[in-house]
Amino acid sequence: MASLKFKNVYLSDNYTIVGPLEAKSNLKKYNMKINDYYFGLKTFEGAEVKMQRVIIDHLLKKNKDIELIVGGDLSNQLVTTSFMAANYSISYLGSYSACATFNSSIITLGALIDAKKINKGIAITSSHNKVAERQFRYPIEYGAPRVKRSTYTATGALGVVLTSSKTNIKVESATIGSSIDYGVKDALNMGAVMAPAAANTLYKHLNDLNRKIDYYDLIITGDLGKYGANIFKELCSNNYNLIVNNYLDAGSNLYKEEQNLNAGSSGPITLPLYLFNNILNSKKYKKILVIATGSLHSTTLVNQHNSIPSIAHAISLEVS
Repeated sequence: MASLKFKNVYLSDNYTIVGPLEAKSNLKKYNMKINDYYFGLKTFEGAEVKMQRVIIDHLLKKNKDIELIVGGDLSNQLVTTSFMAANYSISYLGSYSACATFNSSIITLGALIDAKKINKGIAITSSHNKVAERQFRYPIEYGAPRVKRSTYTATGALGVVLTSSKTNIKVESATIGSSIDYGVKDALNMGAVMAPAAANTLYKHLNDLNRKIDYYDLIITGDLGKYGANIFKELCSNNYNLIVNNYLDAGSNLYKEEQNLNAGSSGPITLPLYLFNNILNSKKYKKILVIATGSLHSTTLVNQHNSIPSIAHAISLEVS
């Protein structure tokens, strides 16, 4: 069974840092912005590590009893999160599901809390446009034109405390996705790559927990982008007989239209940025299904003309 139900897992404090473009986006709230991509350091990679450190430092001020940090990023070998974790004498578990990393971190940490192995931990993720774009696409200096179907890697970081102590946001259940490969080879079309995994995870979640789609006030996906979100709805209807009306995609909604960033936002930070700073703050929704999406590719395998598998993990939140 791919789905888990939790009894005593809650979201507590969180802290958000956003980049220059994200500060001008549709985000309604954030804690801190950086005015340039270097964040006062000499490299983009150092800037991403610093974003995570600032977040951990802030969360530790109010939470002295953190037992575990679980998180990841898009950098090779999770160097951003690992370099951050080296500054603290706290147990650390790296997590990688590409742009679905935040949800995989929540699921891992939540399972440990629910099993009463630990009481409190931090889930964290980040992405940095100048780090990820040159790793997965082109050298930044190359100045390659962007195609309309491509998404733009968001810059930012977010950490959240998970605890066994009751708060107003409960992690009620989760569904661990399967690696899905529809044969798409276009690394610029992440929406087409990831939409099949998102639809499959939604179906599994509803089937495993014996729920109808209208059980949720909102279903939100990670970073399918404008074209991927449409593919997702078509796959839900055609493959699983699911009509998805109570739905939005974070990647399609993060940036403003006038920012002209093609199909929208991508990166593991996209979903948590929009979820925590727009959706949860709105207090409009009581039951939310959060489906994070990730493209499981590398530049090497893409250049070898392989198809790209994808993953989607879901968490169900209840807001009181």
